[in-house]
Amino acid sequence: MSKADVEKYAMPIDFYQGFKMGLDSIASSGLNFNFGVYDTQDDNAHIGSIYKNEQFRKSNLIIGPVFPEGLKYITNYSKLNNVPVVSPLAASEPSDFNNPNLISIVNNIDLHAKKIAAYISKNANANTIVVIINTKKTEDEAFAAPIRDYLKSQGSKLIVQEYASAFSFETKMIKGKQYAVVIASYDRAFVLPTIEKLYKLKNLPAGGYAINLYGHPMWSKQNYPTDKLQNLNAVISSSYKVDYKNSSVINFIKRYRSKYGFEPGEYAFKGFDVAFFFGKLLSNYGEDYLEFLIKEKYKGLHNNFSFIHDAQYGYINTNLMLLRYKNFALDIVE
Repeated sequence: MSKADVEKYAMPIDFYQGFKMGLDSIASSGLNFNFGVYDTQDDNAHIGSIYKNEQFRKSNLIIGPVFPEGLKYITNYSKLNNVPVVSPLAASEPSDFNNPNLISIVNNIDLHAKKIAAYISKNANANTIVVIINTKKTEDEAFAAPIRDYLKSQGSKLIVQEYASAFSFETKMIKGKQYAVVIASYDRAFVLPTIEKLYKLKNLPAGGYAINLYGHPMWSKQNYPTDKLQNLNAVISSSYKVDYKNSSVINFIKRYRSKYGFEPGEYAFKGFDVAFFFGKLLSNYGEDYLEFLIKEKYKGLHNNFSFIHDAQYGYINTNLMLLRYKNFALDIVE
């Protein structure tokens, strides 16, 4: 088994262990429900065989599969039997599944882009020029296009410019203007020199340009020079942030460490929040829990949930936060 395979299968195990602790927390408060665990083996044929399980067929809610292909496969079962399916980890667009019973936890890239665009629009003035640095690669355009579209749809009077690189942008810069620069990429080989170039442009010895930087949500998982990002007031969007000073987080880490013998990973926190939120929803409202899904708000250890309903694509978590690089950490802006 390759290193990539080990990491791939470690993720659902980490998620399950956190999930189980979330259910245990609910059970300890006296709430009850039936819980079944089924190993999909990351194989669609095996998922199909699970359908025959009598206990599975009584499910009021299905969590997973965690990988997109499994979620696509289970769509027909979900639609035929009108059973909601939670997509707990995939950041895919809900339209990829076309399932009105889907509950999407992880924010898709459109939501991230619109969050950034709304913040730029709200904080811009008449002297601001929005610059999107976009290589036009598929993954870059996926982030750039919703930003561009949002600014146009809002009737914004902001000037929006697009360049393939910071070097082509440099030739068009005007002193005295304020630039809100969005780097649409998370390709480190492209992003790193772009950050370096923008930093130099802002800090020219003879007086630099006014630049505020906005980055791709994947930057939170990458390593860039924090001092330069801080100087550029860099802001990124994120669906999660763990506050390690929070007493509930500290308690969870201690319990997880005691139970499993090592530190919880990102997916353990996600698992806990999904289990706690949906377990409580089911316990409080029974089979009518979907009626309350969009009404219930949740602030978790790792994720916050606030759902909207789309008749074609299901329930979508829209809760996002903005983080700014400050004091060599990521601080919540909003």
